[in-house]
Amino acid sequence: MISRERLENNQVWLYVIVLISASGLGLTAPDIGAKLDATISFVIAILMYSMVSQIPFTSLKESLANRRFIWALLTVNYLAVPIVVWLLSKLLPDYPPLLLGVYLVLLTPCIDYVIVFTALGRGNEKIILTSTPILFITQMLLLPLYLWLLIGNEAAEIVDPRPFLEAFIFLIVIPLGLAVILQLFARKSSVGSKIIDTSAWFPVPFMALTLFVVVSSQIGKLSTNMDLIIKVIPVYIAFMIIMPFISRLMVKWFKLDIGSGRALIFSGSTRNSLVVLPLALSLPGQLSTLVAAIIVTQTIVELAGELIYIRFVPNILLRERKEAP
Repeated sequence: MISRERLENNQVWLYVIVLISASGLGLTAPDIGAKLDATISFVIAILMYSMVSQIPFTSLKESLANRRFIWALLTVNYLAVPIVVWLLSKLLPDYPPLLLGVYLVLLTPCIDYVIVFTALGRGNEKIILTSTPILFITQMLLLPLYLWLLIGNEAAEIVDPRPFLEAFIFLIVIPLGLAVILQLFARKSSVGSKIIDTSAWFPVPFMALTLFVVVSSQIGKLSTNMDLIIKVIPVYIAFMIIMPFISRLMVKWFKLDIGSGRALIFSGSTRNSLVVLPLALSLPGQLSTLVAAIIVTQTIVELAGELIYIRFVPNILLRERKEAP
């Protein structure tokens, strides 16, 4: 029988297999893939609940305990990353829908599989786990501000706030509220605890299902925007090359230990594609197709990059310090 721990430890390879299978289905049988479009919001809603139910919101005080790491985390994700993203965006055409997709995905730090990659990269995954409430809340608050700063009034012109707000409420606020209520209930009831424990099995299979549904339904549409997709891939690769080194500087600046330092590097380099994807899918018509394709492309590039990170970060970028003889 498969244990939850074994499932979580092998999820990276599961995602790789799912991505290959979904790409094959979407390219060889686009009609079948297109029919899965209608299930995306439902699947992502369940995924969102399963992810946020594991975020320790009721231990928010504990999250704030390691202030040095929290300041480093906020500095990397909300100061260094926006500057890097803004500079890299200068390599792209001045086309607001394209920039919107890139900004949506690169400005939001990951709160889910970054924990697994941090563990695989021999970092302190527990410190990332306890920091997820802060990351989740801050990115939802700061994302509109960054979009306005980087795109300006054009962001308002291309984004209809009503479906955007509906997607935010249905796919983020409601799962978040349900998770917090259940966590509070679990403190006083064994039934609540069992529900939370059962929910802990959901993230990996529903992440895999979400990747399959999204990629198989969207990959066939990439060809219509291939000229733009080709232009964002080098930007995503450049981001994944640059951010670990900037994060490494922050590790030294904030004087973090090895485990926390590796966790910071993974957080600064790993993005929140599946959380912002529902917001992209709420956009009207062809705009939705383009922005979703840009975000899905980042997911594919990132998963490949993470397989390099889990070797590069602990063995080269931030190795264990050898004690003096």
